[in-house]
Amino acid sequence: MILDEIALYTIERVKTLRASKSFEEIREAALAIKSEKPFAFEKGLVNPDIAFICEVKKASPSKGIISGSFDYVGIAEEYEKAGANAISVLTEPKFFLGSDKYLTEIKDRVKIPLLRKDFVIDSYQIYEAKIIGAAAVLLICSLLDTNKLREYIRISDSLGLSALVETHTEAEIKSALQAGARIIGINNRNLKTFEVDLQTTISLRHLVPKEVILVSESGIQTIEDIKMLGQSKVNAVLIGEAFMRSDNKAEVMRELKG
Repeated sequence: MILDEIALYTIERVKTLRASKSFEEIREAALAIKSEKPFAFEKGLVNPDIAFICEVKKASPSKGIISGSFDYVGIAEEYEKAGANAISVLTEPKFFLGSDKYLTEIKDRVKIPLLRKDFVIDSYQIYEAKIIGAAAVLLICSLLDTNKLREYIRISDSLGLSALVETHTEAEIKSALQAGARIIGINNRNLKTFEVDLQTTISLRHLVPKEVILVSESGIQTIEDIKMLGQSKVNAVLIGEAFMRSDNKAEVMRELKG
């Protein structure tokens, strides 16, 4: 399964990172950074209308290369001008062809908060996210048990970072809530099969308390999709491919906002 492959690769990747800079060094460096706008990501999703998290993504295991030229800074600037509430930046290097430098360079050019979208399997990566300029980290329930989630949310809190806790099943939502998640993402894509179904969000929505921010992720393409999710009181959507495949991202945003 692709998720297992990504996790195994990430374990080796973090080993290499730890060898080049110790855990103590990176932790101290992250804690030394003053949070100018703590928890800006989650604050940006509190919106009367559905909030938009727009993704900067070059490739994916299921779709291959999505953006050949990939002017990542220009894409991020387009998103901000189009009215995005936040930007998700893929930093996973092997399967998604991401890079930390994408996030760092985007941070220098936009004012809206950035989610570091990667596969966190070690607290080292959370401290790293703070250093490269992220306002939020992604924590995936299928990679982390409840105790790890709780620990990683606590570390994120200590850094002023928001944690988007990604789920796909009822059991994962329960785990996220037990861990203290304030933002829960329901991924409409099954990370084991990569099949997408928006009904995943609709059917699981009742499990997420109203005080918890709910984000629907993956497979959102049309205004009809947005309206359907709005009727289910979804707070935000994370959209990548619909934007990345378009040459006019502002127009896509206008269409999706109706």
